[in-house]
Amino acid sequence: MRQTRLGQSAVEITELAFGAAAIGNLFTEVDPEQAAAAVDAAWDEGIRYFDTAPHYGLGLSERRLGEALRHRPRDAYTVSTKAGRLLDPLTPAEAVARHGLSDGFAVPHTHRRRWDFSADGIRRSIEDSLGRLGLDRVDIVYLHDPDDHGEAAFREGYPALERLRAEGMVGAIGAGMNQTAMLTRFLRETDVDAVLCAGRLTLLDHSALDALLPEAAARGRSVVVGGVFNSGLLADPRPGATYDYAAAPATLLDRALRMRTVAEGHGVPLRAVALRYPLGHPAVAGVLVGTRSADEVRDAAAQLRTPVPDALWDDLRTEGLL
Repeated sequence: MRQTRLGQSAVEITELAFGAAAIGNLFTEVDPEQAAAAVDAAWDEGIRYFDTAPHYGLGLSERRLGEALRHRPRDAYTVSTKAGRLLDPLTPAEAVARHGLSDGFAVPHTHRRRWDFSADGIRRSIEDSLGRLGLDRVDIVYLHDPDDHGEAAFREGYPALERLRAEGMVGAIGAGMNQTAMLTRFLRETDVDAVLCAGRLTLLDHSALDALLPEAAARGRSVVVGGVFNSGLLADPRPGATYDYAAAPATLLDRALRMRTVAEGHGVPLRAVALRYPLGHPAVAGVLVGTRSADEVRDAAAQLRTPVPDALWDDLRTEGLL
């Protein structure tokens, strides 16, 4: 599988990345064997970039990913995690009192997530992540969703990442968000190697093309694209499908259904088109897909290998869909 270097760093990623939120029990439980099998399938498909975060399952995703990769040669794969949320343990009484999903994850309420973009908080977050992953260094660290913490992220969080990169604890640094404005600011005002942009460079949302992608290309930085299916609509457009984790508006459902008709007219699944679309921009180093089983991993890899003819793109443009 093709690999690309992130910005000016020495870190390389495969064009398809394994998003490990799902094996942290996103929305529903995933048993340990299934989680391990998903990581093994990713390896068998040639995927060598794995993305996780403390937020995902209160550290469960990091622990499972670290365990699944432990017997692999360390220099053969790339791991990214995130910083900005610390995990503080709850007392037994507090834990018993909490029920249901923990910020979307089906895990016991053993810890409380606490926003912290201070220099000390960033260092502690990464040290904690290294412990859960069982690693002595992490290849990439993204500041995680600093939307409401911009001042602290730029004043303290980002400089802390620079120092950790200089110390060799971190290979490449950046920020990961669901919006483009602040990510563009990171590209303009800091020396990030890459940004992770979720949901804003898809067949249905092209907003990353306005400023983020041109800025990255002009400065020789890289963009990793997540959320290529917009949380489900582009994977399986149908009534009841979700768009950005809410019910898809009728206009977007109609647009996705029309796109599927065009794609299937060329014998190509819409999932393959959605995966390939972001990779058409030179600043995009890879796409990140969240998967919870070996079958989902194999399907994502198969879709990415599916050729998308130029005539398909031309037809989407002719129909006013792209």
